[in-house]
Amino acid sequence: MPTTHLPHCSVNPKSPHPDLDRARCVLQSYPLIDGHNDLAELYLAYANDSVNTVDLTSDLRLTWDKVLAQTDIPRLKQGLLGAQFWSCWVTCHSQYVDAVRLTLEQLDTIKRFIKKYPDTFQYADTAQGVIDAFDAGKIGSIIGLEGGHLIDSSLATLRMYYDLGVRYMTVTHSCNTPWADNWHVDEPGYNGTVLGGLTDFGKQVILEMNRLGIIVDLSHVSKSTMFAALEVSRAPIIFSHSSAFRLCNHHRNVQDDVLVKTKEEDGVVMVNFYTPFVVCPPNNKPTQELTDVADHIDYIKNLIGVDHVGIGADYDGAESFPVGLEDVSKYPDLFAELVRRGWSDIDLQKLAGRNVLRVFREVEKVRDSLREMLPVEGRLPWTDLVDTKCRTAS
Repeated sequence: MPTTHLPHCSVNPKSPHPDLDRARCVLQSYPLIDGHNDLAELYLAYANDSVNTVDLTSDLRLTWDKVLAQTDIPRLKQGLLGAQFWSCWVTCHSQYVDAVRLTLEQLDTIKRFIKKYPDTFQYADTAQGVIDAFDAGKIGSIIGLEGGHLIDSSLATLRMYYDLGVRYMTVTHSCNTPWADNWHVDEPGYNGTVLGGLTDFGKQVILEMNRLGIIVDLSHVSKSTMFAALEVSRAPIIFSHSSAFRLCNHHRNVQDDVLVKTKEEDGVVMVNFYTPFVVCPPNNKPTQELTDVADHIDYIKNLIGVDHVGIGADYDGAESFPVGLEDVSKYPDLFAELVRRGWSDIDLQKLAGRNVLRVFREVEKVRDSLREMLPVEGRLPWTDLVDTKCRTAS
């Protein structure tokens, strides 16, 4: 594979599937990087976090829930996945209780299933590491932390997660932290706490992520948090698994003015495949299809440019996906649809991985530029904590 990874995808004109052939060629020329996969959550749900007893080389639909088992090695290879941000997530109910312990257990699970299959996975914690894994014929395996509640409002804990390999953090999951609003705040009728985006401590969290080299992920956050983080962050951001609000008015999706701001800050929106984020009322239809996801990708491309869109399917984190995108084997079919829509090979590479790797490299450059900066030592005021029953006063 040449170091430039430029596509040279000539297709046999007599092929019965020329669009799919071209899509497969593109995905063999540059790593397809998915922003979000919750396989580790299924290890907990179905195997009590036992990596030893799970055969990931088998079809997990025959072992686990047929609906949720969307990821295994045979289907990953069929889907030509080049790299994956494996999501480390624990429930919002663990906030103020045992979120950090549960997170460490999920990190352990992810690291162990990567290590168990060295012929398939190669751990990566740098942008270059993703390319190195791809050149070695492996799936680059990166870790993303899904939810700011997992740091328990502790910058020291955030730093330790970085040392353990975390390379992005979703600022909230579907619950507020004491320092950031989640997407539920934007829903009509919401009557809970509203912080107005990021508190002063929340801004310190973003700055410390920049200093460490952790990508800021704005999926799951409120619109005010999106804008606040985009203003504060010194490095580009991502939405690891969100779609276009204009096509589906769910508040987990990204509104047009935020999309424009994301472009201004050189970020990337990685499109989610989960059907409730793809087709919303009043546009519901009996069957959601692969073309509906392609519409979201096209919409973002047309509004803010091809340099700012990626793939964040959310496999094994959700139960329903469009026809044609049921599991990790289906990525080439989506890219074939975009070939039919006239996408060039280089633009398909940008969607696949060039865009998110650009962000990753820029995050690393900002980290390097801040090497002389001392760790941020701010602490969340005790009075800002919602629940202190399981914390020792300090």
